[in-house]
Amino acid sequence: MVAPVKNVDKKEQRSSEQIERTRSTIVYTPKVDIIERKDDILLIADMPGVDESGVDITLEKDVLTIYGKVDTEMPEGLRLISAEYGIGDYQRSFTISSEVDREKIKATLNNGVLTLLLPKAEPAKTKKIKVEAVK
Repeated sequence: MVAPVKNVDKKEQRSSEQIERTRSTIVYTPKVDIIERKDDILLIADMPGVDESGVDITLEKDVLTIYGKVDTEMPEGLRLISAEYGIGDYQRSFTISSEVDREKIKATLNNGVLTLLLPKAEPAKTKKIKVEAVK
């Protein structure tokens, strides 16, 4: 059986094929859980600091790419003294097989956790093709 979802990038985004961004920031690879269920596949990506307006999800050919933009603006009147973790955007790509119904993919974001629901496509049904005589 062909895997419905295949991870394209494992660590940091260093692919020459990645989209060139005009924003100068670190881009992290979010941790993702992939759960296959009977009728669908669930992708759960941790992208802390990302809100729904900062998420961009594209599906081009067989590649599903998620990009999360983190707003790094410091609130007015405050100054960062110490930072214990890096702030940056998130990007990760997956190869989607033909088992996924591309038209029915849904995404939700809650507190920096992106959930993608990838419904499985119905299996191709056998169809009898009628043969007609040419006159």
